[in-house]
Amino acid sequence: MTRTTQLMLTGLLIGLTSVTTGCKKNKEVAKPKGEVEIVEYCTGADYNSDSKHFRSTATGESQDREIAKKKARSTAESRIARTVSATIKAVTDNYVSSTEFNNREEATETFNELARTVVDQELRGAIVICEKLTQRENGVYVAYVALELSGEKFASKYNEKISEDERIMAEYNYEKFKETFQEEMNNLRN
Repeated sequence: MTRTTQLMLTGLLIGLTSVTTGCKKNKEVAKPKGEVEIVEYCTGADYNSDSKHFRSTATGESQDREIAKKKARSTAESRIARTVSATIKAVTDNYVSSTEFNNREEATETFNELARTVVDQELRGAIVICEKLTQRENGVYVAYVALELSGEKFASKYNEKISEDERIMAEYNYEKFKETFQEEMNNLRN
């Protein structure tokens, strides 16, 4: 044999040896005893509030399918309402303290009152972004739901309500409010 042929055969033999020894059957990773993986629908990063949307998730359980769905929706609405209310409270506090309102306490109360009204109205327009329904072996239905409410749409409706209040409008600056609102929305990601 020539030297080139010998080198090629040696290289081929080394290659085959490394391929066949490297392809051993993978061992299965042992699962911890007594643990079962839980599948949660409508959860995770895609369902968290961000700088553009308020989001919430919830589950509901019942022997009745529709009641399970209503429980999940109701809980998700409560959670999203709390998030919106907390955000608006922070926006109001920051906005009122950074402006020259004559009566800050009255202005803050008016802003918070308007926020509650808008939250109640806008929750009806919350979009379902995920909905799953499962049934356990014992017949209990489990409903999973995720809701979304546009931050921009909410701010716009809030501005409309504020525009109707002459006491507030005399000293209200929408651009400053919008800027403060966006800062708080950006905080939802963190």
